[in-house]
Amino acid sequence: MKRSGFTLLLVFFLTLAAFSQKDPPAAVVSTVAADNAVALELAKNAVVAHGGDKFKQMKSVVLKGTVDVNVGNQIQTGSFSTAISGNMYYFEISLPTQAVKQIFNGEQLYASVPQFMIPPPTSVGFEVLARVGDAGYLVTKHGDDKKKGKGFRITTPDGFYTDFTVDEKSGQINGFQSSFLLPSEITVTTSAEMSSFQTVDGVLLPKKYSQRFDFGAMMAYATFQIKDTKVNPPIDATAFAIPK
Repeated sequence: MKRSGFTLLLVFFLTLAAFSQKDPPAAVVSTVAADNAVALELAKNAVVAHGGDKFKQMKSVVLKGTVDVNVGNQIQTGSFSTAISGNMYYFEISLPTQAVKQIFNGEQLYASVPQFMIPPPTSVGFEVLARVGDAGYLVTKHGDDKKKGKGFRITTPDGFYTDFTVDEKSGQINGFQSSFLLPSEITVTTSAEMSSFQTVDGVLLPKKYSQRFDFGAMMAYATFQIKDTKVNPPIDATAFAIPK
C-alpha cells in the first residue's frame, strides 16, 4: 500500500508539472511579444532605409560583377551574374576552373552541382528583406543581440530563415546569416557582411559584400563586387530556361 501510495503521489506531481509547462508564464509571453515587436520595427525601418515602397515593389533585378572565391586557401577570381524576376531566378559563378549555375523557372530547380544546391535568393539572404509585411513571412527576434548585434529574423513560408543585423543609426543592413539542409543531407551555415551599397532607381542595394559558406568538412569564402545593377529590367522567361 505504501508503494502504491508513493506511485500515485509521484504520478500526481508529474502530471501537475506537465500541466504547469503547457503555457509559459504571462511575463515570458509578454517579453517575447515585446522583443518581436521591436524586431518588426527594426525590419520595417530597414525596408525604409533601402528604398521603402520602391524596394518592396521591385519586380526584377539583375546584378553582375566580379567575385573572388577562396576554397582551401586556393583563391580564384571570376565573374558572377544574378537575375531575379518574381519567384524565378538565375545565378552563375564563372571561374577559370569551373562554372557553377543554379536556376529556378518557377516550377523546377536546376543546379549544375547538385550536392551544393542552395536555397534561392527569394528564400534566404538579402532579397528576403523585401518580404517584410507579406503574408506568411514571420518577423521575430533573431537571438542574442550581444552576439549578433541589433537585428531580426525573417522566416519564410517554406521554413527557411535569415537573421539580419542592422546599423542602428542608418537602419541599413550590416549583414545576414542563415543555416539550411542540402538535399545531400549536409547542413550549411552561411553569413555575409556588407561593405558598401549603391542607390539605383531609388533602391539601396549591395555594391560589395563578403560571404562565408560552411559545409562542415569544407569552408568557402566569396567576395562579390557588383559592377552593374539594373532594377526592374524586362526579363524574358527564356532567361530562366532549364538546361536539357
